[in-house]
Amino acid sequence: MPFEVPGFTVLERLGTGARSTIWLVSDVRTGDVYALKRVKRRVTDDNRYLEQTQNEFAISVRFNHPNLRKSFELRRVRRLFQVRELQVLMEYVPGKTLEQLGPKGIHGTISIFLKVAEGLDALHQLGYVHADMKPNNILVGQNGEVKIIDFGQSCPIGHIKERIQGTPDYIAPEQVRRLPLDQRTDVFNLGATLYWILTNKPYPTILPSKKRPTGIDLLGPREAPPPHEVNENVPVALSRLVMDCCQNNVKDRPSDMREVIRRLEVVQHVMERSNGTVSGGPPRGKKRGGTAAVVPPTDSAA
Repeated sequence: MPFEVPGFTVLERLGTGARSTIWLVSDVRTGDVYALKRVKRRVTDDNRYLEQTQNEFAISVRFNHPNLRKSFELRRVRRLFQVRELQVLMEYVPGKTLEQLGPKGIHGTISIFLKVAEGLDALHQLGYVHADMKPNNILVGQNGEVKIIDFGQSCPIGHIKERIQGTPDYIAPEQVRRLPLDQRTDVFNLGATLYWILTNKPYPTILPSKKRPTGIDLLGPREAPPPHEVNENVPVALSRLVMDCCQNNVKDRPSDMREVIRRLEVVQHVMERSNGTVSGGPPRGKKRGGTAAVVPPTDSAA
């Protein structure tokens, strides 16, 4: 056994993250299984990871929504009167992240993102912004359930962060400019995530990444072709929604997740009425180039 957790049996390691490992554990008394996030402090700079873990627990222990992964307990492991390790007991969802999954098709993609938008709307109703929506933070269970995970960078609506936090390919301009964050920040992050799912290309945000090693462009994101021009299977209405979500000016984006949900539902309804025909394309089930795709699997924790 790699380590001990009082009251639980450690079964196997599920994955790794920044300064953390995720383990599958079972309650000795009930037999219920959980995911246990273990974050260890090795050097002083690791304090920020402990702070993010405590932040994640403080938020995720509050909600009870089918599309938000809930936490149940936070344990502190001390040595010489100092916290050296944090353990968070969380819901266990067997499945894969969107970053690991293969193509889902347009119908499957809309279904997943409707659930993600509903989860984010519930989080916003509690007064928080996720602030790090990306494919690796959307977990799709084996039975089709969808969970938003990793609330370490989440913050109250209207909060201004001390430093730039976010993932370059999905980060909103106001996160880079260190302005107040609100629901529309998650709208941008979600739009950039959907852009990548539909096109297999990153949206050109103003923050450079390894794939886009240019300087910060504070004037705004570089030009990006609409998804329907990259993937001909994407309905124009869905493509327009993605581009509206990714607007540089927060006032030009959908005002909240409820508007995103409404527009996704309209696209879904039109597709269903068209009997599986998308923007003049072939019926579902027939192969055609340009279907939604994602990159090969990466290490992730469920």
